[in-house]
Amino acid sequence: MTSDPPARRRRGPRPVPAPTAAGSEAEYGDILAVLGQQLGEKVAEASDPSGRRRLKGVTFEYAADPRAVHDMAGGAGYSLASNWFTQLLAQLAVANSITKSQLCVFLFVAGGQVPGTGITQYTQQEITDGLNKIAAQKDGKMITRSTVNRAVQALCGYNWVEKAGNGRIQINVRLWFNGNSTAQQDVLAEIADRHEHDAEEFPYAVGPQGAHQEELDLGFVAEESYRARRRTG
Repeated sequence: MTSDPPARRRRGPRPVPAPTAAGSEAEYGDILAVLGQQLGEKVAEASDPSGRRRLKGVTFEYAADPRAVHDMAGGAGYSLASNWFTQLLAQLAVANSITKSQLCVFLFVAGGQVPGTGITQYTQQEITDGLNKIAAQKDGKMITRSTVNRAVQALCGYNWVEKAGNGRIQINVRLWFNGNSTAQQDVLAEIADRHEHDAEEFPYAVGPQGAHQEELDLGFVAEESYRARRRTG
């Protein structure tokens, strides 16, 4: 014999709170009191474990954004240069171990690299015109294309640049490079492949222990001075 199921309760409408008289602030005061109590509890949770101090304010300090770009003059961007090589250029200039035309041609070419390649797409005529830009405006002494050609040949002998075919010039990217380290390693690998990884043919071992210092003392300055005396004599 089973017991009868319990009688179901008839659910009627839930009681509705009696309306508060308009304009009464008592209800709002209660609500604010509850909110204030909860806020106090949250602040207490963030306070010192000893309970003697409470959090009163938070200060945020932001580090410099690593993605910020350099602020460089001009619209050509910037390149990375070996500090050793930068000082070497100055030393060679003072010692007259490099001609003015060679120095100017190299700096102009190095500053015109296509980013990430170490390649300059200037022809020798474009290098000549580029170097003469300010001189032409001031009616000053200008460099000739034949002088630029001789300078390029000398720079190739120093292993600072090499001809890359189709009128392009490859910069020695261990001395001066426009791009990040990953791009530089890719360019170095391409150059090594081009020279079949031959240490004697591969001209990019220029560095503090390199033997190119003696190569720079080949008398280029004396040769040009001799030509100048012959022209004026």
